[in-house]
Amino acid sequence: MSHPSVPRIGRAFAGLTVVAACSAGLLPATPAAATPDPTHPSGGTPRTATSYPNLARTPPMGWNNWSYYMCDINEEVVLDNARALVRTGLAKKGYDTVTVDDCWMAKQRGPEGELVADPEKFPHGMAYLGRQLHRMGLKFGIYEDVGTATCGKYPGSLGHFQQDADLFAHWKVDYLKADGCNVPVPPGSTKEQAYRDVYGRQSRALEATGRRITFSVSAPAYFQYSGDRLWHQVIGWSAELGNLWRGGADIALEKDTAAKKWSSIAFNFAYNSDLAGLQRPGRWNDPDFLLAGDSGLTQDEIQSQMSLWAVMAAPLISSTDLSALSPGARRVLGNEEIIAVDQDPLGVQGRVVQREEGVTVLSRPLRNSDRAVALFNSGDTARTLSTTASTAGLPDADSYRLRDLVTGRTTHSGQDIVAEEVPPHSTVLYRVGAR
Repeated sequence: MSHPSVPRIGRAFAGLTVVAACSAGLLPATPAAATPDPTHPSGGTPRTATSYPNLARTPPMGWNNWSYYMCDINEEVVLDNARALVRTGLAKKGYDTVTVDDCWMAKQRGPEGELVADPEKFPHGMAYLGRQLHRMGLKFGIYEDVGTATCGKYPGSLGHFQQDADLFAHWKVDYLKADGCNVPVPPGSTKEQAYRDVYGRQSRALEATGRRITFSVSAPAYFQYSGDRLWHQVIGWSAELGNLWRGGADIALEKDTAAKKWSSIAFNFAYNSDLAGLQRPGRWNDPDFLLAGDSGLTQDEIQSQMSLWAVMAAPLISSTDLSALSPGARRVLGNEEIIAVDQDPLGVQGRVVQREEGVTVLSRPLRNSDRAVALFNSGDTARTLSTTASTAGLPDADSYRLRDLVTGRTTHSGQDIVAEEVPPHSTVLYRVGAR
């Protein structure tokens, strides 16, 4: 089922074909049925936001339906994928949050202004869904929009922030992804002020519930092409209002070609890898979903995305049909040594330390004084990649231990860190320590 026609961000960048992403298209006014929001009295000035509780000590992990299923979602699809997380052992490895994205609700609010689950898609309601997930040992995530409507034109939270947050808390929601497709800009305000205001109200409403709800902010994605100064400024306040934030373009959809999927992975990596200076432990840049699964991508490509996301300390949120996961995709998602890099307690995003045509090298400090070093061949032919211990930020030593986290092989080297004949679109991820 296709997502309703909503404009989404899109632009060529670094020679890559960019996939659709949520737009910054705005509706002109709030809904007529909107009720006063107690967190922001009419005519008042938004109070200064304090930092949202640090509820994601390591990057969130789990599953979201959007990239694979879009609006073709229902109770059984969600629960089947949740059971697959448990059955495959992925839940025990950290993939513990199941999030229902757009189109889960009815087109109209209920008689008291409350959100209502679509009775055909979720006949038992969202509280029931949350109970089932919790009984499996999983967390319950849900989607909303801080504007007048969601990207799929379902009811947004504007005018209902506290009412919706209280309802989510009543449903025992653990994670909220808040989009920003339809945020009106009041007269006399800038677009940034409008977004900061509504995301601030959503943040305060969640905190007022008293329930620990991890908050995913989508605001930066609507400023990706507004210039780096403004984009980075939005990321700065998003990191105060929530626990993670979508930085830019959506990852490709299941219906897209394999080539378009790879282009979107490379594009999202390119923008996110340059945002390391804006991340801090417990506050995460989110370059969007993992596509490992029945996607048409090669094993090297899905492994590459996993390795790059891990070295960038990105959330690991799968969006595929987990009930039909191939053995190869399961190995990629379940690689415990790569997950350990992503979830390293230092919580530091890897930085680009070397870049040339078709090659990017990133290095990330890890808790035990090792470094994760990723050598990414984005080109279309195999090539030998190398960097030096000094460039990677390693301490002086006569030799180094290199653990290839994909093959599991350990070798030793001098000052040069080399990966021979790396296939196209592949990433070699080493855990490196001084001998």
